[in-house]
Amino acid sequence: MAGKYVPLSSLKPGNVARVRELTMGGNLRRRMLDLGLIRGTRIEVINRSPFGDPVAYSFRGALIALRSEEASGIIVEI
Repeated sequence: MAGKYVPLSSLKPGNVARVRELTMGGNLRRRMLDLGLIRGTRIEVINRSPFGDPVAYSFRGALIALRSEEASGIIVEI
């Protein structure tokens, strides 16, 4: 059964998903790939900042913060 595809920015803290594709281009895409954010990577939403942006994500043993505009370019399968 296939999951539902949504932007990473739409997930709430505690949600876990798998990366489906990166829709952004340029240096931001290269940065995400360099961090190991490739198709199939398990990613968990850890916490939102008090004003909602940025959001902390955990994957491959790393904890990173992404702004919502960056996270919206990452399509995940839930």
